[in-house]
Amino acid sequence: MDILLISRCPPFPLYFGDRLIVYHLARQLSARRHLIDLLAYYQYPEDLADIPRYEHLFRSVRLIREPRRSPGSLAVRYLRPAARYPRRAEESWSPEMWQAIEEQVTTHGCDVVHLFGGIHVYEFRSLVRTLPNVIVPYESYSLWLSREVAEARGPVAPLLARLRRRFAQGFERWMFAGFDRVVVLTDRDAAALHALAPQLPLVTIPNGVDLDFYTPTGYEPDEPTLLFIGNYDYRPNLDAALRLARDIFPRVREAVPEARLLLVGGNPPPELQALAGPQIEVTGRVPDLRPYFEQALLFVSPLRLGAGIKNKVLEAMAMDVPVVATPLSCDGIPVSHGEHVWLGETDADLTKGIVYLIRDATLRQTLRQGGRALVEQAFTWQRVADQYEALYAEVIAERRGRLPAALR
Repeated sequence: MDILLISRCPPFPLYFGDRLIVYHLARQLSARRHLIDLLAYYQYPEDLADIPRYEHLFRSVRLIREPRRSPGSLAVRYLRPAARYPRRAEESWSPEMWQAIEEQVTTHGCDVVHLFGGIHVYEFRSLVRTLPNVIVPYESYSLWLSREVAEARGPVAPLLARLRRRFAQGFERWMFAGFDRVVVLTDRDAAALHALAPQLPLVTIPNGVDLDFYTPTGYEPDEPTLLFIGNYDYRPNLDAALRLARDIFPRVREAVPEARLLLVGGNPPPELQALAGPQIEVTGRVPDLRPYFEQALLFVSPLRLGAGIKNKVLEAMAMDVPVVATPLSCDGIPVSHGEHVWLGETDADLTKGIVYLIRDATLRQTLRQGGRALVEQAFTWQRVADQYEALYAEVIAERRGRLPAALR
């Protein structure tokens, strides 16, 4: 197939979860001889320097600076139905991207258009409506905000969170109408969107894991080291890391004084760095996560905010590291408590699971084997690409079925 990929982000670097999806899907599809033209927004100047790392996966690559979407322009689209779907380049947030898509479609054509992102790319609907198309917001932002509402504290924060959620729900009621398919990562995200827009043709396709890269050595460390990984400029990850370091880890050390905690990932703010000490290491961004998985006796994910599938949980399971996690951390992953992971909601539940697993090598082995087997069965990038291939073929066939026989 000839695939036009319009993306909210480039495919690199891979420590950003959304970019990881674009990279691995393109890698799988290009290996199957599909031809992909990439038009993507970029956010940082160094994004342009990364093009040589992935351009071999595409027939063509063009990056365009992501535009600013002002609160005023968002409000106009929220309040005025006639302004929601631009029909000309000058009406869009990015006339440059509009013109690039128009040129690509007019000059080269394609078999299917894959739009990756939500608010970033939905506005190009009129440019792709005559072609088989798939839009992949990958999560419900209003579901993300619902969890923020539940955790907000104080006199003002809950009100602001509810206002943001109402605004997001307003967009999600109409934003994806008119696309052939709308793809999200989890059934919970699909249910949230369905409740707002029952007519949407929703499909759930999860993320995958590169099992050739995340291959365990079979070594289990002797020390009771706990691990959490995240980009800490993403608020749910920072909240989870602070919860783990301030509220959970001290309880663990009361039972296991020799326990250590590794907080790995980019952009740790001063409040997180200040927690570093003899028992807590805050590394910042690292070039390779695997040595840290190898040091970890347990991976702990106390997330209470966010939506979508958590790559960090899948990667830990792939690396044979037993996982202790909140149910939210495992959204979209069909885990069973005591078979694949240890699930806990409260600080006390999570502490209990951590201490129990530190002391029980047999249960750790059960979770290691169960977690890895689940990833191998259901969460490889090969399987993800299979599902997208089938989805592309489905929407192409539907479009051909709508054409008069003489034009097929």
